[in-house]
Amino acid sequence: MINRNAPVGVFDSGIGGLTVVREIMRQIPNERIVYFGDTARLPYGSKSKETVTRYSRQIVRFLQSQEVKAIVVACNTASAYALEEIERETDIPMIGVVKPGAKAAVEATSNGKVGVIGTEATIGSSIYSRYIKEISPETIVIGKACPLFVPLVEEGLWQDPVTDEIAKRYLTELNDIGIDTLILGCTHYPLIRSTVGRVMGEKVTLVNPAYETARELKELLNTRELENEETAGLGDNRYRFYVSDGAEKFKQFANSIIKYGILSAKIINMEGY
Repeated sequence: MINRNAPVGVFDSGIGGLTVVREIMRQIPNERIVYFGDTARLPYGSKSKETVTRYSRQIVRFLQSQEVKAIVVACNTASAYALEEIERETDIPMIGVVKPGAKAAVEATSNGKVGVIGTEATIGSSIYSRYIKEISPETIVIGKACPLFVPLVEEGLWQDPVTDEIAKRYLTELNDIGIDTLILGCTHYPLIRSTVGRVMGEKVTLVNPAYETARELKELLNTRELENEETAGLGDNRYRFYVSDGAEKFKQFANSIIKYGILSAKIINMEGY
């Protein structure tokens, strides 16, 4: 029997998954959260399927040790490479960020041309295309790997001429193709949403899978009667953050994204899992 007042587990290769955490906090404010960022082993986007699956399996074991009631794979690469496999290995409900984003894009497009930007692994897996085609076979999906976006975000260069220039180089061909919907297929990318929006123009709808994933989590918890019935009080251990390295840097970055005053991030050695 799953304890409905237990926390939700969320993990990512680093800090990008905090955009999902932020949306969960906004949309389901009663829920407790345990977050793990694999900051020692990022990025996942350039690693093999086998490696990402092994890392993801270790993180799931850690989250299970924290007695979470559901797990959100807040990483597009891990969702693409590992989710289906690790989902079969646990009884805990799990969701990724790909399916919610794909569904929202199909609903948003008018001309049937959807763009997806993400890491090399996410784009190479064609997972967004697969899910979109399952819903709407006639939709044309154009993927574009944008590997420099993650380090730019990690360095805090959200509003910077360098980021503007890189965005123009990456996104011009998608504009030329005439897409009307663009999926931000990496959880880092919402942090440069304004830059991407300027380059793409007002006619292109940006889909943020972080937002859509929080909505799907809310629905999952409701359907399975797992919503938290308790209201967390001040000083309660409501949000817990763990990383595999660089706790202080993570804490500073997290506090720039989430306005809840993250007081600490504890380092966990993943080799024990």
